[in-house]
Amino acid sequence: MTERERFHRTMHFDHPDRVPYGEIIGIAEETLQRWRGEGLPVDVHPDPYFGFDRREDLRIALDPVPSFPVEVISEDADYRVEQGADGVWRRFGRRGEATYQFVRFPLRSREDWQAFRKRLNPSSPCRYPMYWEDRKRTLEGRAHPLFIRAGSVYGWLRDWMGLEGISMALYDDESWVAGMMEEVTDFIVATLAPAVEQVPGIDYAILWEDMAGKNGPFLSPAHFRRLMVPQYRRITGLLRSHGIDTILVDCDGNHDSLNDLWLEAGVNGVHPLEVAAGEDPVALRKRYGKDLLLIGGIDKRALARGPRAIEEEVMGKAPYLLEQGGWMPSVDHAVPADVSFANYRYYLDLMARLAEGR
Repeated sequence: MTERERFHRTMHFDHPDRVPYGEIIGIAEETLQRWRGEGLPVDVHPDPYFGFDRREDLRIALDPVPSFPVEVISEDADYRVEQGADGVWRRFGRRGEATYQFVRFPLRSREDWQAFRKRLNPSSPCRYPMYWEDRKRTLEGRAHPLFIRAGSVYGWLRDWMGLEGISMALYDDESWVAGMMEEVTDFIVATLAPAVEQVPGIDYAILWEDMAGKNGPFLSPAHFRRLMVPQYRRITGLLRSHGIDTILVDCDGNHDSLNDLWLEAGVNGVHPLEVAAGEDPVALRKRYGKDLLLIGGIDKRALARGPRAIEEEVMGKAPYLLEQGGWMPSVDHAVPADVSFANYRYYLDLMARLAEGR
């Protein structure tokens, strides 16, 4: 069975030879650095080394163009403030702190939006890979799934405005936020339309939002239904009209109160199912049956605690989810550096035995 056939059978509740393997978010670079000191060969690509199923990004660029200049805004003995390519100013400590503080966001007013929106030109040639015609030919007859990134309706605006900025705007000037969401969706649809028209058989699409925390979403379900569902339907309508019927959303945090709305809007899968925020793939499968596809939900914290915790975590979820179908195993975010190489190999071996019926 090819990787592409395996993916489609899994996502359509059919019976593959085994479920696809892989980390939907990935493995953190600092984790790989640790593992190279614990036995991971230094000269391998991690995905094929671990036996992960191949998947390929069509790589349509949806970033603001041009990007903002990356530059140091100010610095002193204690801090350095930098502007990133996204236009956000961040303050970094000089004592080796792993975290940073947000200082300023590029989108603070309607006037800022008039300038920012010029960076969302769907006709910019750099949005499509170089030698596009050759790229399309290389995808013909592939044996692995191909996916397309389908943008963001809320998450991008939150990045450009900051959480406080967009939250205040939703209540102080909702029409402005609604207008930006509509324009962002115009940009996404116009940018993706040639790709889905010219590349037959794209296997799935991924939207990105990250619009929830441990205690729930950052905006109300009422705001979501009023402002976002109509825009999502434009994106999912384009995708489905070209045969893309697996449409996933990447959202951290607890998004349980939004799942019904995503389904209403044409999205039928969620990942990475962050356990620390209360996401439970078993409960979601029991609630939604075959309506909702699931990827992830394996608690990264259990992998750090060792074999017994790994067995409890995996055996409490995987047998049921594998039997029901429509689930791909994955850690519930990027694999962090507190997970040892030995623990991760133990997890993979256990999951492989379950997935292959051994």
